[in-house]
Amino acid sequence: MPSTLTRLVLQALCGATVLLAPLAHAGVAVALNSADGTVSIIDTATYQVIGKEIACKEPHHLLPTPDDSSLIVACSASNQLVYFDPKTGKEQRRVRDISDPYQLGFSPDRKLFVTTSLRLDRVDVYDAQTMQLKGRLHAPKTPSHLAFDDDSRYVFVTLQDSNEVMAINLATMRPEWFLPVGATPAGILMSPDNRYLMVACMGAGHVEIIDWREQKTVKTIPAGTATHNLQPRGDGRHYFVSNRSMDGSIVLLDTRTMSIIEKYDVPGGPDDMEVRADGKELWATARFARKVQVVDLTTKQLVRSIPVGSSPHGVFFLDHAGRK
Repeated sequence: MPSTLTRLVLQALCGATVLLAPLAHAGVAVALNSADGTVSIIDTATYQVIGKEIACKEPHHLLPTPDDSSLIVACSASNQLVYFDPKTGKEQRRVRDISDPYQLGFSPDRKLFVTTSLRLDRVDVYDAQTMQLKGRLHAPKTPSHLAFDDDSRYVFVTLQDSNEVMAINLATMRPEWFLPVGATPAGILMSPDNRYLMVACMGAGHVEIIDWREQKTVKTIPAGTATHNLQPRGDGRHYFVSNRSMDGSIVLLDTRTMSIIEKYDVPGGPDDMEVRADGKELWATARFARKVQVVDLTTKQLVRSIPVGSSPHGVFFLDHAGRK
């Protein structure tokens, strides 16, 4: 028979296992429902919607704070940012008087916070700590997504209705150059080596590769109908590219060969994406189908369709892959 001490140790270990077991799989995904003004809270273990929170009018994009303590939702039509707890999906606080925030981003050095104002043709630059406005720039026309260089010297913005990429010098707070690209540019990201900008051009159906230092396009890569956004796989090499059409697809871009190497059928207008930290699943909002679609990256098949609200846009969970 085990001694009294042994029994107590075993009981303690069993108790710890019971307490830790749920935590090992705990987690929620937050999906924005742009047309409903809500966020859907999804249990990432069961793939079930477990709650819905009121956000604001027209929540489109989201972004975690650099320390992952909050998830910021940009509410373009209500001129505010709503902060949610990324562990629970519950509201934390609101920052008002942020003019028409559509897309948003922190500079890599964490000193600046930038928002695009798609309807007002502006880019606003704030102090990331105080949220005081430092610069407001005219951005013709329809500024959409944004990306930074690794040194936080520039922010690059796609201009959907003038078919350009705009480079803003963050030291002078002035536009430095404009470069024509394919029709209706949307998503934009920096390549892992900080050498190229990758721009998803919806109207052209391709990803445009830009040498931003030379200010020239070096390659266009056909990706699919309504090529819209990009998401890093987290391995420092591959990026997912969404094609936001009704039949829909997501392709995988290899940044070393600058070529498409895989394709996944994802119906319903795949838009924004998130990747599990273990690299096994890709989640994407389906704007036209009112769903979050889940792709098994081992089988390369769509395995889950999670009903959410109307016109789902951004999606996020804490247990995500790296951002390059």
